[in-house]
Amino acid sequence: MHGRGTNKGRTRSRRIALGITAAAALAGVSLFATAAEQEEVQGGRIATSQLLPDAVRPPPPRVDYQRLNERIARLMQEPDMVGLAVGTIERGHVRFLRGYGETLSGSGDPVTPSTVFRWASVSKGIASALVTKLAEDGRLSLEAPLMTMRTSLTLPGDARRVTVANLLAHQVGLVSNAWDKRLEAGEDPRHLRSTLGTLPPLCPPGTCYAYQNIAYDAAAEIVAGVTGQDYAAVAQARLFTPLGMADSSIGRAGLQAAPSWARPHHLAKVPATVNDSYYRIPAAGGVNSSIRDLVRWMNAQMGGAPTTLSPIALDAMHRPRVPTPPRGRRGPMDRALTNASYGLGWRSFDYAGHHLVGHRGSVDGYGSLVLFDPADKSGIALLWNSNRHTAARLQLEFFDMLYGLPATDWLDLPAPSSQRSAVGARGTHG
Repeated sequence: MHGRGTNKGRTRSRRIALGITAAAALAGVSLFATAAEQEEVQGGRIATSQLLPDAVRPPPPRVDYQRLNERIARLMQEPDMVGLAVGTIERGHVRFLRGYGETLSGSGDPVTPSTVFRWASVSKGIASALVTKLAEDGRLSLEAPLMTMRTSLTLPGDARRVTVANLLAHQVGLVSNAWDKRLEAGEDPRHLRSTLGTLPPLCPPGTCYAYQNIAYDAAAEIVAGVTGQDYAAVAQARLFTPLGMADSSIGRAGLQAAPSWARPHHLAKVPATVNDSYYRIPAAGGVNSSIRDLVRWMNAQMGGAPTTLSPIALDAMHRPRVPTPPRGRRGPMDRALTNASYGLGWRSFDYAGHHLVGHRGSVDGYGSLVLFDPADKSGIALLWNSNRHTAARLQLEFFDMLYGLPATDWLDLPAPSSQRSAVGARGTHG
């Protein structure tokens, strides 16, 4: 779309933009926003920049979106890729929203910017934001002893020193992913949480990092206990609704009730059933949304919604609190992303002289990723519906283009077969 605005004023341009946006949404077409229209991103609508006067148009993109689209189309030729949704922001402007592939292998049902996927562990940022907002409201303290919050969590060793912040930074003294397998086997998460204290300590609580899911979900109990409301209801009222995240929900019912939702797949595009194990620990892995909403969430994390997430709250969440050096064999991206640390529900890295914040998620049949440069207000978000995680490598291809770095083949895919046909994409980009 390359139409230009007229000289009859912003009001008329705004009406035209919103009218076309509504029509495009019905057609599954993606659009992009301008700085002058950021309230539309936050309020649930994304306006097109080309319909605005020159004075309020965003600067030209630094990312080569034709090349990015070609790289994604190449990725989608891989035999294990089913569906993928991609969104980007540059300098506070939504630049790219596209769906690729199918919601269900062989169905012909296309992934669009409105298709809902699971966030998996990217959900941890929602819990962090809710707890941090309650602290900002004076209803709790991030430095309060966790044992005073009346959760079902027990911990080994002297747990009196563990704070609410330690919980959100994975510093509770347990071995990594404590009893996740038992959760996946169907055991009750509250019971599991109440018996974690019987495990031998990995380290004195509050002194080292080890990633958790069952323990982390004590954050949902904190939110419910302080507010007197269900965790999902608080997330809806305090985050999803104010940010215009109309496609977002918590729990399996919300996923499957969406007009368009991506079915999970194992490798070789084998369809799978939706596993609800991690839905039972909503603070750790219970959120669903479209890529459009995930981009809204990323925009808010970069300061685009200060009335909902203040600069103070963002600093509390994103500030590195504990180093998280890679374990075991390090791949090329691990070597490129240096100074890895964890804040409150968010990871951080340094890359090519820039500080990045983000998180990845994975649950049976789904993957997710958000990575952004808060100083530059630029980032990329991805959602996909298979157990193939190669899509995550697109993050550094985006940032190489953003920063004007030499191109690196981070996807590292084999040469495409001449028998394969490119998977089409739905949407527009700018």
